[in-house]
Amino acid sequence: MFEKIPKPDVLLWNIIIGRYGMHNCFDKAIELYHRMQSAGVKPDNYTFPPVLRACAQLGNLQQGLEIHDYIKTSGFECNIFVENALVAMYGRCGRLEDARQVFDKISERDVVSWNVMIGGYAQNGRCNEAMRLFCQMQLTGVLPNLVTWNAVIAGYAQNGNGEEALKLFGQMQLAGVKPNEVSAASVLPACAQLKALQQGKAIHGYAISSGFESNEVVENALIDMYAKCGSTEDACNIFGAMSNKTVISWNAMIAGYAHCGHDDEGLRCFQQMHLAGMKPNNVTIVSVLPIIARLAMLQQGKEIHNFILRNGLESHIVLGNALIDMYAKCGNIRLAQSVFDQLSAKDIVSWTAIIAGHGMQGNGEQAVALFSQMQQSGMKPDHIFFVALLSACSHSGLVAKGWQYFHAMRKDYGITPRMEHYACMVDLLGRAGCLDEAEEFIKKMPLEPSAAVWGTMLGACRIHSNIEIGECVAECLFNLKPETAGYYVLMSNMYSAAGRWDDVAKVRKTMREQGLQKNPGCAWIEIKNKVYAFRVGDRSQPQSEAIYATLENLAAQMKEEGYVPDTNFVLHDVEDEEKEYMLCGHSEKLAIIFGLINTCSGTPLRIIKNLRVCGDCHNATKVISKIVGREITVRDANRFHHFKDGLCSCGDYW
Repeated sequence: MFEKIPKPDVLLWNIIIGRYGMHNCFDKAIELYHRMQSAGVKPDNYTFPPVLRACAQLGNLQQGLEIHDYIKTSGFECNIFVENALVAMYGRCGRLEDARQVFDKISERDVVSWNVMIGGYAQNGRCNEAMRLFCQMQLTGVLPNLVTWNAVIAGYAQNGNGEEALKLFGQMQLAGVKPNEVSAASVLPACAQLKALQQGKAIHGYAISSGFESNEVVENALIDMYAKCGSTEDACNIFGAMSNKTVISWNAMIAGYAHCGHDDEGLRCFQQMHLAGMKPNNVTIVSVLPIIARLAMLQQGKEIHNFILRNGLESHIVLGNALIDMYAKCGNIRLAQSVFDQLSAKDIVSWTAIIAGHGMQGNGEQAVALFSQMQQSGMKPDHIFFVALLSACSHSGLVAKGWQYFHAMRKDYGITPRMEHYACMVDLLGRAGCLDEAEEFIKKMPLEPSAAVWGTMLGACRIHSNIEIGECVAECLFNLKPETAGYYVLMSNMYSAAGRWDDVAKVRKTMREQGLQKNPGCAWIEIKNKVYAFRVGDRSQPQSEAIYATLENLAAQMKEEGYVPDTNFVLHDVEDEEKEYMLCGHSEKLAIIFGLINTCSGTPLRIIKNLRVCGDCHNATKVISKIVGREITVRDANRFHHFKDGLCSCGDYW
């Protein structure tokens, strides 16, 4: 209709520009603004606010600057509506100094002026300045309205200060300002951050009583809150009852499952999303790739990578980083490196992911070489990066390099080592057998050693069978974390290996008295996009009879190749023959045999193990790889082992 009007005046142009802006057609609104000028119609003070809003929503700072120049020359700079729109545009584009300059020149500020400036600070993470302005606003006699309160609450919640957001939410109600759906959607992420389930439930109750619990944004925030507070059942109930599930709703549910470690449910939700005809976006992919990484479902990961390529999303650095992490954790460092090399821009997360990946594979020298490349590129490391680098040195026994980087943190980069860096150094020294040096290092730490540090030390004592130091370390751990079964299990294992069965009995009695249970060994294998799980001595699989029969036949061939069962890894006081039988039932062996039965000859096998692979299984897998002519990859709790032709990539250093 508009196109048929021969010479629309400024009023008609303003109406059509405003309408397109209201319907989020921001590019069209800006296009019409330029057409209006080309038609010889001069904008007025009603033209600029919707056009500046369009620039703000698109993040089109250049266009906003050009419009501001025009406003200055045409005399509309002192109009309150135009000034407020300029402050909002600059704030949304991250130019807070420019926004403040315009704000300070406003002679008679209204509540909108204050709101857009406060909102600009809050959206850009400058919450203290937003709060100062919030207080200053009241001193000038302007009372904050609902929009003001929502802006500061959202600012604190979005920038990780959930406590302050919840406090402000309470103050808002005390001030007599009634929260709306925006308030609820703004404060619920704060409950999620703090795992404040009861407060989240109270807000949910308020939403129900106020009649906006079915608001799409509130529903999505509720799903996120319940999931991150560990109440996935409540999250699922809300999700299931939603009449209009958007991609944001699906993302919240998938991310919630991932956050709670419910990887199977998260993957199933992703598959249901696909069946429902909902197209994943960047956020979906970033949420589901860590699930695939933890499950080591390489084929599924490749399919998602293909989706990214088909949809032209490969230039997104966040997706690239997630792909690097996924491929590395699925054991395919070649594809991880390929994705890294093809990134047009690399951030510190990219470098951290690829170095951590090489570290898990035992490629310490490659990790060191990559760090040199990173230094040459001018990228500065952060504290998380150094955890990855020190871990890479640890897995490859690069003790001297590890010390060099540990000292360089403070000396060259001004980074004060944190507890996790000290834990890495203890792991580096302990894994290399330098137990006395590791013990001395712990004593000289400027921080009180955490359970993680002592736990790492106890693990090293177990590897090197040093009961004397292990007992001292265990005493510290039992005082620090008496509820953690794993530390008792490590000590029991050390006593078992030494044949000290009376001490084993004492430890197990203590565990029973405290109600502690050992985390059972479990292994997983993916075949044709389906994951199969095995526990120690598992006979629940329909193919159990075939698995044990194949294992028995293979055991004879293994002994011919020189394999001798290492009964030190049997943690029970039984006869040697019984010990050998018990070793056959270890979960990773069962998963490997299942894979051999159900895949074609020559197919590589990929196994995940929830605990550190034991020495006997390590030796057995080397021999199996030689006999069957297969590549077998095992990801245990610490790293990858690539078995081929009777050898392991770790060089028996793990």
